[in-house]
Parts: sequence; structure tokens; C-alpha cells
Amino acid sequence: MDWLGLSKKTVIVTGGASGIGKAVAVGFSEVGANVVIADMNQEAGEAAVSELSTESGNQHRFVSCNVTDAESVNQMIESASEITGQLDILVNNAGINIPRLLVDPAGKEEFSIDLWNTITTVNQTGVFLCTQAASRAMLKNEKGGVIVNMASESGLEGSEGQSAYAASKAALYSMTRSWAKELGKHGIRIVGLAPGILEVTGLRTEEYERALSYTRGITIEQLREGYKKQSIPLGRVGRLDEVADTVVYLASKRASYIHGTVINISGGKSRA
Repeated sequence: MDWLGLSKKTVIVTGGASGIGKAVAVGFSEVGANVVIADMNQEAGEAAVSELSTESGNQHRFVSCNVTDAESVNQMIESASEITGQLDILVNNAGINIPRLLVDPAGKEEFSIDLWNTITTVNQTGVFLCTQAASRAMLKNEKGGVIVNMASESGLEGSEGQSAYAASKAALYSMTRSWAKELGKHGIRIVGLAPGILEVTGLRTEEYERALSYTRGITIEQLREGYKKQSIPLGRVGRLDEVADTVVYLASKRASYIHGTVINISGGKSRA
């Protein structure tokens, strides 16, 4: 029984070659959806596609895509639509995070305008371009669709040393709510998801941890200890599959009245 109603639906997951995106792609494949992994890392993307389930006879493909380039995004949408003739679901997961301080008296790790623009262009403009192109495709087919925006718990709480990332994710809250008011009348649902601290992935590099620990005036060891339990009421970090399961549910017919909101998935973590 296709309880979720996702069998043979076509899904795009941007930034799907690794981390949360890869887990989401696996989750959709396991419920019978056709999955398009869109990423700039072709080797990792193609490897990720090879790991997706095809037990339901579903089809998967990798598409090289730069979410900040409109032409590249349009080509991604066209490629996905070729599978069944329509696009059903878009997961806006692609994003970057490079820790820096607003002002660093030591002059080591301070934001430049170029770095600030890079983060906001990928995390905000990329979501705009992908959502606009996907919405056009969904409107053309007149069968509606679902768009899931990957925000972050830091978008509400803020994050020391990660102001550009947090601000770009905060924008997704408003974009989700605003576009829900525009797209809902056309049968397109749009929801957001805000993960908190998650298990280690390849994106949490030594360079990332070094920069973040520097901006917070602590050691890398202290930073890693902070990942664990202190600020999380459930007493553990989240798993990627827990995020993926939530995305799959939100995109399904079982969540058909969830629209224009952002779901927090952080184990209860908050400023308090």
C-alpha cells in the first residue's frame, strides 16, 4: 500500500550528493519516488544516485546544477520533468555555511562583502531561482506540487560566528510564508523544515570547525563537546534519517493541510 502517495512521483533534491540532501534522496527512493539529485559535485552525485532504492521500479538520475544560475536551474527542471512528464516535489536543500565574525579585532576571521554575498546568493537567491522555475513547471502541468525549503533552527535563534548563514536561513521563513500565500491557490503547497544540531557529515570539515571555534573563543574540542547534550533537551544530536523522514512526510498526501509554516526538528533545542 502506497500510504504516503509518493510512488512514481518525481522529486528534485538540490544539494543531494551528501549530508541531509543525500539522506532525503534515499528516503524518497525508499517510498517509490523518482529522485533527481541536483548538485555541483558530479562524482559524489552519481555515487549517491547508485545508492538509491529501485525496488519499486522507480527511476533516478543525477543533474549537475548551480542553483545560483537561472539557466542551470531551468535545465535541471527540464531534466526532472522528462522522467514522467511532470515535476511533483522540489526540496530546496543546497546551501553553504562559512563561519566568520562581523568584526574581528585580531583581523583573522572577519566577513568580507564577497563572502557575505556568496553565502546569501547560494542560500537565498538559489532558493528563489529553484522555487520560481519549479513553480512554473507545476503550474504548467496543472497538477499542483510540493516545495520544501530547508531552513535552520539558527534562522530563528541566531548563531554566533554564523550571522550570514543564520540570516539567509531566517529569510526562508518569510519566503516560505509569502510564497504559500501566492502558490496555495494554485494547488502548490510550500513548507519549511528547520533542523538543529545533527550528526557529523562530510560538510562539517576541520576547516569549518576551526573557523567556528575561533569565532566563539573556544577550542575545537569544546565545540565538539557542545554538539552533544548541553543545549538539547532530548540529550542527543539528530540523525539525518530523522530529518529525511520528516521531509518525506511533509511532501506526502498525509500532510496535505500543512502549508506556509516551518517545522522545527531540533530535539527541543532553543535559547532557553
